Amino acid sequence: MPILKEGELDFISTSAEQTQRLGARLGALIRPGDVICLSGEMGAGKTVFAGGMGAGWGADGVMASPTYTIVHEHRRAADSNRLAHLDCYRLSGTADIDSIGFDDLLESGAALLIEWPEKIEDALPAERLWVRLRAVSDVHRSIHFTPVGERYVQMLALFRQSVTGA
Repeated sequence: MPILKEGELDFISTSAEQTQRLGARLGALIRPGDVICLSGEMGAGKTVFAGGMGAGWGADGVMASPTYTIVHEHRRAADSNRLAHLDCYRLSGTADIDSIGFDDLLESGAALLIEWPEKIEDALPAERLWVRLRAVSDVHRSIHFTPVGERYVQMLALFRQSVTGA
């Protein structure tokens, strides 16, 4: 029996810098309308990974966690694409998503990067890339990727190739 389901991917990052570089590789593959879910406990490395994703995508500024504002929207200088970075930690569930305009964000065509997605899981699109981060030690992070939908299977295959060369 395989350890991972087909299409899933696991990495162990040995530093915050490596976690950020992995995020940058994934961020370079983001297209309008993509939904990337970053799951994990506090201190697991979600914000570091998200910062790398923003850099790889070409965000117009540093991607800090929007814990108190809940949503930060970023643009790229190269085009008019948008990346909405959501932190759902302070939401009590899907009942709160109207207050942040979640449906409007989904319909806008912006790519969505969602921290604490389990808080609003019932409202998420069926197809998405789920990235689960876990602290293994003070510096090591386990990063597990689960694609749901053909777009994300393809994205993860490109990501694997960019990271491993295979």
